[in-house]
Order: sequence, then C-alpha cells, then structure tokens
Amino acid sequence: MSKVRTGPVIGLTAQIVMLAGLAATVGLDVAGWLAGVAYGIGLCGALDRGLRRCGADRLGPADRVTLTRAVLVGGVTALVVDAIDAAAPLAVLVPMAAVALALDAVDGWVARRTGTASALGARFDMEVDAFLILVLSVHVAPSTGGWVLAIGAMRYAFVAASWVLPWMRGTLPPRYWRKVVAAAQGVLLLVATAEVLPAPATAVVVAASLALLVESFGHDVGWLWWHRRVRTAPVRRPAPALRPVPESRPVPENVAERPLVAHQPV
Repeated sequence: MSKVRTGPVIGLTAQIVMLAGLAATVGLDVAGWLAGVAYGIGLCGALDRGLRRCGADRLGPADRVTLTRAVLVGGVTALVVDAIDAAAPLAVLVPMAAVALALDAVDGWVARRTGTASALGARFDMEVDAFLILVLSVHVAPSTGGWVLAIGAMRYAFVAASWVLPWMRGTLPPRYWRKVVAAAQGVLLLVATAEVLPAPATAVVVAASLALLVESFGHDVGWLWWHRRVRTAPVRRPAPALRPVPESRPVPENVAERPLVAHQPV
C-alpha cells in the first residue's frame, strides 16, 4: 500500500484556498480557475513523485518555503490566464509575484541554516523559478512583443534539447553568474509587469533581460559541447613493446629422426 505524503496534499489544498480567495476578492473566471487547479494538481503530482524517488516521507523546512512560493506562483498563473482578455489586477498580481521572488532567497538560507539542502529541494526551487518566469513573460508579451516569450521558454527549450542531444545532459559546474542572471529575470519581468516605466523603456529592460539569459545559456551550452568533444575524442594508447623473438635452435638429427613413443623416458 502506497504511503500518502502530506506535503503535496497540503500544497494542493492551499492552492485551492488561494484560488477561492482570489475569486472572492478580484474575481476569477472559468479560465483562471481551470489554470489554477491544473497547476495545483500538476504541482502535487510532481512533488509527490520527487519525494518517492528520493525516498523521503515529508518536506524539509526549506521545501516548505518553496512550496509557499509555488502556491503563490499558482495564484499568479490564475490571474495571468484570467486576464488574457481583460486588464489584470496589478494591485494583487505584482505584490504576489514580488513575494514569490523574495522568498527565493529565503528557502536557500533556510536550507543552509538547517543543514537540509537536497537535490530535490534544489530542483523544486529551480522549477518554481522557471515557471514563474514563463508566466510573467506570457503576461508581458502582448504589450511588449511576442519575442518576450523566448525568456520564459528558453529553459524548457534547453531541457527539450537535452532529450535529443545526449551531450547536453552533462553536469554543469557551479557558476555564480548563472544565479545572478536567473534572479534578474524575475526582477526585470516584474518591473515590466508593474508598468511603472514608459513602453520604450520597458522594451529596453526586457531586451536586456533576454540578452543576459542568452549569454548565460550560451555559455552553458558551449561548455557542454566543448567537454562533450573532449570526452568523445579517441584515446590514443601507446603500442605495446615488441618482445624479441627467441632464435630457433636446431634440432639434433638423432632426436628429429627418433619415433614418438608415449611416456618415453627422458
């Protein structure tokens, strides 16, 4: 009998409660509800699968912070989808996304403070960040241009390419600049979402965000390609040393002409 892990269930419950709160305050149409519920179910299933794979029964302290961020991202998703044909409630959308981005620094600090850092927690945190950037780019695209979608899609394109190209599945070395660029994406997209700048300035900000992302991903792809060539290059081994062939000694005539007899004494 499979064990029910409460963390994912709590996350799904909190997501539905948040959607109900948004529906009661700013209003949610059917599209917003469907997007929020689908996101919550996907989050619950993916988190439960991750816990099973690593053999864990519950979420750690840092994972609970990340789960809070994930629920907030679900609320942002519902608002963005609900506002496709209408104006988004920026007074709710912007603070919710800002808190989700701010908590990105908290979960890492909690993981280090409590000594509970794990591969699951790092992956969970990364996926929440990537999805929030995707949702914000979808929201900004209608007013800035469809090219903004490249910001949100780039990480998923990288993953899809790794399914086709095995050399892209290598392990990248730690790089602090990669974290800086990832954090900058959320901040710059949030500035564009808040509409605090004129349209031309917003386009420049988002273009700078895309340029940083292209540089970061380009660096990583180049590193993986270069080390793929190093790993797959044929290794030349030195040829084994030739052993001298012993000279054949002549067989005495009396031995060569002697008939072979079984168990002949020497």
